[in-house]
Amino acid sequence: MWDIGVSTWVWTSPLTDDSLAALAPRVREWGFDVIELPVEQRDDWDPHRAADLLAELDLKATVCLVMSPGRDLVGSDTVAETQDYLRRVVDVAKIVGSPVAAGPAYSSVGRTWRIDDRPRVYGELRANLRPVVEYAATNGVRIAVEPLNRYETSLLNTVDQALDALDGLPDEGCGLALDTYHLNIEEAAPAKAILAAGARIAHVQVCANDRGTPGHDHQDWPALLGALAEAGYRGPLCIESFTPDNAAIATAASIWRPLADSPDGLAVDGLAFLRGAAAALPC
Repeated sequence: MWDIGVSTWVWTSPLTDDSLAALAPRVREWGFDVIELPVEQRDDWDPHRAADLLAELDLKATVCLVMSPGRDLVGSDTVAETQDYLRRVVDVAKIVGSPVAAGPAYSSVGRTWRIDDRPRVYGELRANLRPVVEYAATNGVRIAVEPLNRYETSLLNTVDQALDALDGLPDEGCGLALDTYHLNIEEAAPAKAILAAGARIAHVQVCANDRGTPGHDHQDWPALLGALAEAGYRGPLCIESFTPDNAAIATAASIWRPLADSPDGLAVDGLAFLRGAAAALPC
């Protein structure tokens, strides 16, 4: 039903041409359909070179945007720079054939503040995101906006908040990215939240409730996958976890210990679990 992917963040950050050249053949050999490519800085890796490599391997790509400090679309004097960065991510996604540019395309990760007037702030977000969404739509890419948990943002934590904030933005250029880690923290009923997102689901990232291997946890995977199937989602399921060896990304995601015996094991075991769990769903 779904292609299965894995983020290069499982092994390394930032992604480089050399690290992708080493990782992509292994990812394909293990049986993944998709590799997820983060764009941390504009020129960390060459998308044309990546596209050629992935074409040789018959490996699809998805692209993940990164909202590092200073990238904000609300309450900030860096809106124009942030829009430029997001348009660059759209360009990268188009080159490597990714249908989405996924991530928290609204505020830097870790920025939290008390929001007293959400309608006003959400209106500001819509106004500042709209030019990027329209640019994405003209390039055949959707900005997949990801709600994060309360410790990483105070702006969009739940599916309902994200749907409210994005209301009125065109579907062809904008949808939701759902991450099972954040759903587990913020949604009282994750499967119901998935159904509420429905056709606006543009991308899905998966991991265990502790950011580790899918299936090595307490998540109700039959309910989660069943809800995705019922919602009509047919995009990939991309395993997203993080190596604790990279100071920047590990600190941002609060990764203080290894989440599996090895990054390779996390990927391979997660792939096997997701294939089996998807196959076990009722037809």
